[in-house]
Amino acid sequence: MIPELLAPAGNLERLKWAVAYGADAVYFGITDFSLRSFAGNFTLADAREGLGYLHKNGRKGYVTLNIYPFSNEYDELMRTAIALDEMGSDAFIISDLGVIRELRNLKLRTPIHVSTQANTTSHQAVLAYRDFGAKRVNLARELSFEQILEIQSNLEGEGVETEVFIHGSVCFSYSGRCAISDYLTGRMANRGDCTQPCRWQYTLEEEKRPGEHFPVFEDERGLYFFNSRDLALFEFVPRLAEAGVASIKLEGRMKNIHYIAAAVSVYRAILDGKPISEADAWEQLGRVNNRGFSHGFMKGNITAQDYAVNDAKYQSTSIMMANTTEQMHDGHRVCVVKNTIRSGETLEMLTTDGISSYTLPNPIINIDGEPLERANNQDTILLDGTMPSYAVLRRVEPKTSCS
Repeated sequence: MIPELLAPAGNLERLKWAVAYGADAVYFGITDFSLRSFAGNFTLADAREGLGYLHKNGRKGYVTLNIYPFSNEYDELMRTAIALDEMGSDAFIISDLGVIRELRNLKLRTPIHVSTQANTTSHQAVLAYRDFGAKRVNLARELSFEQILEIQSNLEGEGVETEVFIHGSVCFSYSGRCAISDYLTGRMANRGDCTQPCRWQYTLEEEKRPGEHFPVFEDERGLYFFNSRDLALFEFVPRLAEAGVASIKLEGRMKNIHYIAAAVSVYRAILDGKPISEADAWEQLGRVNNRGFSHGFMKGNITAQDYAVNDAKYQSTSIMMANTTEQMHDGHRVCVVKNTIRSGETLEMLTTDGISSYTLPNPIINIDGEPLERANNQDTILLDGTMPSYAVLRRVEPKTSCS
């Protein structure tokens, strides 16, 4: 069985890019009750449009209602769930047992998927969630492949699916249950408002020397000792599929269309059995912003190499310069510029069919028909009419190594 490829979307544009690059299903949050308050998120009108687009293209749409609500929020959450159910949502992603109970009492059509936030680390817990009415459980990220294999062996024929996160940012805390953001800033991670203090710079202060800061090791910048590297588990995909995992999931509702295109295309190729070497996969995933890569707990344990302690900065080997749209204008493909490009410049082009090079026209013509020597951010330009939609044009930078 080929697992479902489940991609993130912070807004309608990213949802459409995920579909274009081969996601089988897309998960998204709405304005309330989601653990990604800064992801853009969908209004109910957006959700209706997004679900309609997904279903028209033979894909599924899962809605995250995975906040841990207070008692006085349940009525509004249930009204929202009823509205989404009437729209034809394909699953609700839930963390809280109380929400599962209330949804089950409503007897809605929409299946329940249990979030990774629920911290599921055993087949006994998976079966318990099944008994509560869940169709699928996203296993905790703290499991090794051997532990996932053991869980799968005990679920055969039990009528419940599993899902595994395989790519994207990782919270340093256990299944995302972190109180640091709330403690330092008053913004609660488990309410969708995490300020990511795990990415901040820290130094050591001795009690009797207030104001005198010491780096924890010999680096004048201090220590980013909570800063987890990103997860990249493409090497484990065939084994997870063989084990019976129903869905492999990409993190990234806050990520841009370049990330969506690059990540979905790599994992789609692997699932479809297309030839892609380990080196090629690292190279393509490294084209987009990342904090270095790790196999996390999948390899069995966490080591110092799983944390980027020297720096919290993103790295990548390319800069997204522009993207094509679905629009045509006077026989030309409409393209939106993201960073300054020059006429005649040759860029790398990522499309749904693969990677090639593309040389910009000289001069560049904007949508008003004006010739330009260069185009800047948010300019709209016209390219060859044979250019595909949903293409990323990027400038490749000197290579950096991936951990």
